[in-house]
Amino acid sequence: MPPEAQSEHPPICDYEGSDYQQRFWEQGERQYEDQVEAIAIRRLLPASGKLLLEVGAGAGRNTPRYHGYERIVVMDYSTTQLEQAQQRLGTDPRYIYVAADVYKLPFVDGLFDGATMIRVIHHLAEAPQALAQIRQVLQPHGVFLLEFANKRNLKAILRYWLRRQSWSPFSPEPVEYIPLNFDFHPRTMRGWLREAGFRIERQLSVSHFRMGWLKRHIPLRLLVAADAAFQPTGALWQFTPSLFYRLSAGNDGPPAATDGFFKCPECSTPLPDSQGDTLACPSCKLRWGRVDGIYNFKNPMS
Repeated sequence: MPPEAQSEHPPICDYEGSDYQQRFWEQGERQYEDQVEAIAIRRLLPASGKLLLEVGAGAGRNTPRYHGYERIVVMDYSTTQLEQAQQRLGTDPRYIYVAADVYKLPFVDGLFDGATMIRVIHHLAEAPQALAQIRQVLQPHGVFLLEFANKRNLKAILRYWLRRQSWSPFSPEPVEYIPLNFDFHPRTMRGWLREAGFRIERQLSVSHFRMGWLKRHIPLRLLVAADAAFQPTGALWQFTPSLFYRLSAGNDGPPAATDGFFKCPECSTPLPDSQGDTLACPSCKLRWGRVDGIYNFKNPMS
């Protein structure tokens, strides 16, 4: 990538004002996908922890599944998605709502002992940058649960062999099948994760039966049970549309944070405790606000 491209901010897929939760999950016949993902989360996430960062939480579909953590930062780029999460999750003090950019995380280094990013990275044009940011805010040995869309899935392979798609599911580069929607080759993703400082601990293949005909004609409980039985095969081969990795942050990153919580996303200076609903950066003088219970680090206050 040329130097001038590195200085430009990657494009962002913004769900501001979207009815994604209702349209895709609640009305889109996605009960199968939701239930098999819940099983994968239960298998991979630690039973307990202190502070979890949920990157791309959306309307909080998965947030209640992280019940073993004492506090959870529910983070999304869209404030309207976070408002929907508030409606779903209520005023539980364990939840901290943050609107922020995954390429410029507003947290001090080494703050979290856990993080998740599910159904998010396929929207990222510069996935390695986001992975590096997540590693930066994780403690050594912190657990990171990642889901990503697998380019080398059986449907894509069959379509390629039948000449119904032009791109190869076997080539290493990501494929952008519609704007800001990417599928990734597992080998490429594993390389990015190593470069970011993560070690793979466990791999699951998920959504083996994500086909409309099967979901219409086979009882949901049977499909879910079959998928649960096949998920551990992800350690041997990975040909499903969704892959889940449990990762451990290495020792060569920042130490666990001993003080502070937020940092300025523009200059990385740790922010002092809030004065009311305002966080003022002592270095660049930008001010960040909290409105209706949501910390907003997308745009500084005027």
